[in-house]
Amino acid sequence: MSTVSNELSCQTEVSGAQSQNTDSVSGNKPNEPWGLGRRLLVTIPIFIVLLGILVTVSSLTSVSWKREPTGQSVSTLSPDTAVTFDNPKGLPLAHRDSFKVSSRTVTLDIKRPSTGEVQRINVLIRAPKDPAGVSARHPGVVFMHGAGYGTAENSFGDAAADLSSAGFVTAVLDKPVWSTSDLTRDYPGSAKAYDQVVQYLRRQSNVNPDKVGLYATSESTWISPYVIKYDKRIAFQLLLSPMVYGPRQSVGFFVAQDFSLVGANNGYQSIVRRLFYTDTQMMGLQNLDFPMDLPEAYSVPTMVVYGSKDVLTAQVEGLEHILYSAHRAGNQDVTVRSYSVANHVLRLGDEAESGTPFADDYINDVISWAVGTTADLKQTSELVAGTTIRQSIAVPLELKADRNLTIYGSIVNVGMVILLLAALLMALVGCGIKALRLIRHDHNRVFGFMRGFGSELFAVTLTTLATFVLFAAGLGQVIMAVVKLGWGGAPTENPGMMHWSWPVIQVVSILVVWAWARILARCIEVAQVRGLAQLPPRKGAIREVVSGREPVFASKRFGRVFFWLVAAAMFSVLLFFAFWGLFIF
Repeated sequence: MSTVSNELSCQTEVSGAQSQNTDSVSGNKPNEPWGLGRRLLVTIPIFIVLLGILVTVSSLTSVSWKREPTGQSVSTLSPDTAVTFDNPKGLPLAHRDSFKVSSRTVTLDIKRPSTGEVQRINVLIRAPKDPAGVSARHPGVVFMHGAGYGTAENSFGDAAADLSSAGFVTAVLDKPVWSTSDLTRDYPGSAKAYDQVVQYLRRQSNVNPDKVGLYATSESTWISPYVIKYDKRIAFQLLLSPMVYGPRQSVGFFVAQDFSLVGANNGYQSIVRRLFYTDTQMMGLQNLDFPMDLPEAYSVPTMVVYGSKDVLTAQVEGLEHILYSAHRAGNQDVTVRSYSVANHVLRLGDEAESGTPFADDYINDVISWAVGTTADLKQTSELVAGTTIRQSIAVPLELKADRNLTIYGSIVNVGMVILLLAALLMALVGCGIKALRLIRHDHNRVFGFMRGFGSELFAVTLTTLATFVLFAAGLGQVIMAVVKLGWGGAPTENPGMMHWSWPVIQVVSILVVWAWARILARCIEVAQVRGLAQLPPRKGAIREVVSGREPVFASKRFGRVFFWLVAAAMFSVLLFFAFWGLFIF
């Protein structure tokens, strides 16, 4: 860049004098160079037109998003989360630490139905140790993973051990992912995989085959409805922070909510709106519109658990949908518990840190509910209890795939990357040529910029790229803050860059548009001086410019090509900003 800058600093030709010399050769009297006032009069309408184009692009690509109603809540029937049952026969009910626990690991080959691909997974089986001479059949629980790549060894250890100590045979398996990624996860195939483990438990001599249920959290609550659909013998389900709606609506909800909670500028939130209107099926990704509203989803006894610090789940609307779906399926056995200070996985702190405990009496309540439910007892405690259930914004049910917006956005974003890379490559080539010439003591210029166009291009390029870096840094800070919030951290009191960077980018972008207007006005001035801006154009004027005998921007063809390439790349950055809403929010 220093080589280009040095060369730009050498551009001190006086355009008026050169134009006069050129025109004297042709025999035509040159037009007078413009004064400051005339340049301003031409620059202003060009600036208005350019800014209007960018504002129009931002407006046409804007996406409506209904956030109302805000501040929804559901009052619980009791603050006491304890789960109790009527036990007229006085059956002995197990509790945590009623049994000692044994464990063993088995290996199963799990086939992906859609492709036949096989994943060898480990299944960690924990079982209560019966007293000597007793051979009992216990209820079973299969644990289902949330997002990520959990294994049998590093997932659900405390919850599984506690349930086993209360008389349940538990199975924690390596998450079945095969060759998929987070974006291409095979949810119906995963349901078949988890049900294969359910079937394995049922075949064990110490398991009651009619009392095997599911423990699902977060992402796996998109899978558990399919397990129940495929397997009519599922006895019950425990759902932690269930993602009731489809991935597009669920993820769109929590991203929009979290952008707001961390204090991100509304402009950055507009990015979320456009992002979740992407037609991912064009890219071969089907999961964003994965069907979730299965009639079997809540047809079995269900316990739903929420944490008040959960920033990922639409709790109020989700609960309403669960209750409606369960009642529609003829199931009245839905127990809801909400715990204060608990996060998305019912922990009291950052779940990324090891040893973070569960909230309050969560695990005891889960055990009590599971024990009573598998014993076919009638619950006497309130069905909905704990802290008030809240939701900050509405679930964006109107989110849908917009193919036209996706196509245009792909052209703008991919085109910008290609142009930036091409401009960078050409700049490196130019710098390399300049270095070789210096080594050979050849002082011929590489770009040959004229009339200050090189200096202006350099200034616009530097300003545009600096603005782009500020945009990326602000968005990066927002994403980091959202990730921290999702792991159970608290939002910062001072949002900093993610709040003030957006208006700064807007101001600088407008200044860049003004700089482009000045460059275009300068081009018109040169065209007039050259006789190109008259009707008809001066004879031979167009040929002189096209052939390079009388260049406008640079005396070297390499410089002229570089000018137009960099100009296109920098303007593509402005179109990129316009697409993501920078010129209207």
